[in-house]
Amino acid sequence: MRLEPIADPSLARKLLPPVLAIVGSFLVASLLALIAGGNPFAVFGAIIKGAVGSKFALLETLNRATPLIFTGLAVAVAFRAKLWNIGAEAQLYAGAVVTAVLGTGMLQWPAALLLPTIAVLSMLAGALLLLGPALLKTRLGVDEVVTTLLLNFIFLLFVSYLLEGPLKDPMGMGWPKSPRLIPEARLPRIIDGLRLHWGFVLALIAAIALWVINTRTTLGFEMRAVGQNAEAARFAGMPVTGVILKTALLSGGLAALAGFSEVSGLKGSLTLDISPGYGYTGIVVAMLALLHPLGVVAAALFVAAIFVGADAMSRALDVPSYLADIMLASALLMMVLAILLTKFRVVRD
Repeated sequence: MRLEPIADPSLARKLLPPVLAIVGSFLVASLLALIAGGNPFAVFGAIIKGAVGSKFALLETLNRATPLIFTGLAVAVAFRAKLWNIGAEAQLYAGAVVTAVLGTGMLQWPAALLLPTIAVLSMLAGALLLLGPALLKTRLGVDEVVTTLLLNFIFLLFVSYLLEGPLKDPMGMGWPKSPRLIPEARLPRIIDGLRLHWGFVLALIAAIALWVINTRTTLGFEMRAVGQNAEAARFAGMPVTGVILKTALLSGGLAALAGFSEVSGLKGSLTLDISPGYGYTGIVVAMLALLHPLGVVAAALFVAAIFVGADAMSRALDVPSYLADIMLASALLMMVLAILLTKFRVVRD
């Protein structure tokens, strides 16, 4: 048996494998729910109810989806250009650190000026953090998977140092956290009394903007060309190194916005646990979306609904919430296989 490339796959060929991948992940989760002593129908019903069964649940799902949209977009734009950014977690924390530094009173500006300034500088911090691995890749051929992955641990240790030292809140009763942001540095709530903030709207705008860049601009065409075949793009006269560096700046900036939105919109201060792995989960989101910016929004909502619903399900049915992690892990593995089957067919010799 061998794999034979498909020259022009049909729409059904493109859509059917991803759908089957999601269905397969639910079948795996059903089997595990049975092993855990739960009824699969009751488990999935509780997950759906916990994710969208009330106004509070729905808004919490949207809230959880906000950083996932940013990190999913960051991964999608990088992967499309074959820049394997595994460091969205570090870039997220870079944006969070800038937000905590500038938003605690360093700049006494009105909100209309302060919030955009913090957002832009947060993006700059995340962009510069990914620029280093991108330069190592283009200049020295260093594998960016290794450098971006290791930067996650290095930067988290740096954040831990900051929270135990220069950024530690003197009124925090010894807890490693930064002082609270001033009101002018906080993203307002969309609905008073609930936690959903305008970071979600910013994430939707970022997804639309990235879609426009991908489909309507020269940079988007160059990123696709470099991702398809860097040598052919270079032969055609495209500045491959410049395209990769621009992609790195854009990807790092998008991931940093996740940190900005979490600190400014949700938490109000920087802690070491503001992200339960949003940077890594962004890889799952991007792959489920097949690297499409608008698909990232749908995938992030799906993943957020699974996590939020699983928490509620665990409390109601006493089935471990780790079921959500297994569902997403199996969905990612099956999606990788689905992507392979959209481009190749299995032929028996």
